[in-house]
Amino acid sequence: MAHQATPVRRARLGRALGPQPTAVSGAVLLLPGGDEVSARRPSPMLATASMRAVGRRLARAGRDEGLAAHVVHYRYRGWNGSEARLAQDATWAADEIVRRYGDVPVCLVGLGMGGRAGLRAGGHDAVNSVLALAPWLPEEDVAVPPEPVKQLVGRQVLIVHGTNDGRTDPELSFRLAARAKKANRDVCRFEVHADGHGLHQYRDEVLALAEDFVMGALFGRVVSRPVRDAFAAPPPLGLRMPLAAGFSPSRR
Repeated sequence: MAHQATPVRRARLGRALGPQPTAVSGAVLLLPGGDEVSARRPSPMLATASMRAVGRRLARAGRDEGLAAHVVHYRYRGWNGSEARLAQDATWAADEIVRRYGDVPVCLVGLGMGGRAGLRAGGHDAVNSVLALAPWLPEEDVAVPPEPVKQLVGRQVLIVHGTNDGRTDPELSFRLAARAKKANRDVCRFEVHADGHGLHQYRDEVLALAEDFVMGALFGRVVSRPVRDAFAAPPPLGLRMPLAAGFSPSRR
C-alpha cells in the first residue's frame, strides 16, 4: 500500500473584514497570538476572535480611503525558535497583499506572539507601519542575539502594553522600544495602566488608539495630539506614554 504524503500546510488570508472598498489603497494584516513552541494547527475561531474586532473597527474607519483588512491564518500555532514561523507567515501575507492589490501600504497589527511576528516582519518592502498589542518577546539572554530592530527603520511603530500583563512582560516591550527608538525616531509606546494581557479594561480606548495610528500611518490622516507627542518625546517619555481613559481619535 502506497504511503500517503502529508499535505503541505499553507498560511492563508481570511476574508476581508467589514465593508468592501471598491478600490484598495491600503491594507491591514491582523496577526493573532500564538505559542512559543507548538506544531499544532491554530484554532481558527479562538485565535482570531480578538483580532476581528480590531479589524472591523479599522475597516469601518478606512472604508472611504479604500482599506482592506484581513486576518492571517498561520500554518502552525508556535513560533518555534529560529524557525520564527509566525513571522514567516506574516511576510508571506504581505507578499499576498501585493499580489492581490498591487503596491499599497501595509500595516501589520499583532497581538501577543502576533505582535512579535509583526515587529519581526516589519522590514517587508510593502510594510510602512507596525502596531504591536501586548507583544510577546523573549527574555534577554547573553547566549542569544537580541530581538532585531533594524528592520523597523523607516516604519512607524506603535507598541501598546498593559502594565499588569501577566502573560507578556511589559518591561521587555519597553526595552525593545528603547532599542528601536535609537535606530528609528518613529517609534512610540503607550502603557495602559493596570490593564492585563487582553487589554479588556480599556478596550474602547485601545481600539480608538489603534484607529488613530493606523489611519495616520496608511493614509496620512492627522493623528491625535497624544500620539504626536509620544512620537516627538525623547525616551523614556514617549515610550511610557499613558493611555488616558476616554481617549478618542476625534479629540485632536
